[in-house]
Amino acid sequence: MKQSARCMLLALLAICSGAAHAEWPDDRPIQVYVGFAAGGGTDTMARTMAPFIQKYLGGKATLVVQNKPGAAGEIANIGLMRARPDGYTVGVVNLPAMAFGPLYRNTQFKPQSLQLVARVLSDPTILVAKKDSPYNSLNEIVAALKKNPKSLTFGHNGVGTNGHLALLQLQNAAKVKLNDIPFNGTSQSKTALFGGHIDFAAVTTGEMQDVGKEAVPLKILVQMSDQRATAIPAVPTAKEQGVDDVMPAERGIAVPVGVPPQIVAKLRSAIQSTLKDPEYLKKAANDTPVLAFLGGDEWQKEISGRQQTLKKLAESMPKE
Repeated sequence: MKQSARCMLLALLAICSGAAHAEWPDDRPIQVYVGFAAGGGTDTMARTMAPFIQKYLGGKATLVVQNKPGAAGEIANIGLMRARPDGYTVGVVNLPAMAFGPLYRNTQFKPQSLQLVARVLSDPTILVAKKDSPYNSLNEIVAALKKNPKSLTFGHNGVGTNGHLALLQLQNAAKVKLNDIPFNGTSQSKTALFGGHIDFAAVTTGEMQDVGKEAVPLKILVQMSDQRATAIPAVPTAKEQGVDDVMPAERGIAVPVGVPPQIVAKLRSAIQSTLKDPEYLKKAANDTPVLAFLGGDEWQKEISGRQQTLKKLAESMPKE
């Protein structure tokens, strides 16, 4: 009798749980954690996508973007890791930063504590300078650094981010020493560049679609990639100038491990529908050339395939 009652209770709980998942999301807000400052590429992507994801989730829930900058996105990732796995806290994650941090220093965050939902874009890092900079190519920069190590300053969006790793790969491949300066996001490094406080900034193509049209015009010197991006086909790649294995900046959506698969599937579907929406594509003009949807499982396989490259870079970093 007791066994029968227990089975009935478990069955009832399963039915209730399934119903709750089927009703997700209700009219509660869905928090979207962003690990970089407002105004940067990650923040802009999240805020542009939010109303469209809301629409494709049924229009009940409101997506609320929360900026939690610091430690190359780690602060936001820790918050996401510790959130309840109920689908009401999601995060924009940045690769390779998310995978790189734990390889070179002790960190509270563990990548396996998050489940990837979908990749949204894959975007090469580019090196930009003020229009009046005397440098016009990567070769000129390398020559200057060989003559006078650490004489040039390079801003990036945080230790372990795509910008930082691209610069680290450049330094190792060209056998030079550069002076890199981390910021809490691309918007801050661009401000420093505009003000003449640094010589160059490592950003992404999606963040620089209006290059040359800013109040302080900039120019692109090199795209740190193996192939020329369609958005900037005239700009030479790092590979063309002897620097290989430069990883792209990737952004996507993740949730804490334990979120029910039905919820993950709904969210993934809403993201995919958003990236096909004509109105979204119009509003996200800067990101459109680098949109690259990929399901979470497939994205995880790609990331795992880069671990050896990341480990080699980690070994070249000073240990904390």
